[in-house]
Amino acid sequence: MPRISELPVDSLSPALQSLFPRYTGNGSHFADQFQVLSHVQPAAEHLFDMLLTLKQQQNIPSRYIELAIVVVSQLNRCLYCVENHNPRLQVEGLTVDDPQALIDGTAKGQLTDTDQLVVDYAIAVTQAAERIPEALFDRLRQVFSEAQIVELTLRISLCGFFNRFNQALQIGESSTAAHPV
Repeated sequence: MPRISELPVDSLSPALQSLFPRYTGNGSHFADQFQVLSHVQPAAEHLFDMLLTLKQQQNIPSRYIELAIVVVSQLNRCLYCVENHNPRLQVEGLTVDDPQALIDGTAKGQLTDTDQLVVDYAIAVTQAAERIPEALFDRLRQVFSEAQIVELTLRISLCGFFNRFNQALQIGESSTAAHPV
């Protein structure tokens, strides 16, 4: 149970009530996150609407977005996000039984060169964004447009936000859960 109350859907603004079923799949995923973030209506409205818009535009294949999200969430130890996004990789044709294998490099046999590039970039942005080598950007520019690099960076960074948000407010975990120090 989250540390902050989950606002009932019927108490939300009409804009958020409209977003709720589209973002959460009628409450099947991330409903608790949505209902907690709804305490700050502009944040919930704009973040969730932006994510839905980006998903609809498909500027970057979903496989790469989901791969980046699983890597970032695994690095940040956000089990809630890993558990919700890892099955989406299967939909995109990538079965990863242990998300740590993406980070350790033991899943390489399953990854295309572009998959590995996304993994490398997600790790770099998450662990040391200020020290990303130019060679990595050169590799990104060979595969992605500048707009795609910006969106990929946004999605990686935003995933880090959601990981921390969920962990701090214990969204998706029991109130007795303790994270290793």
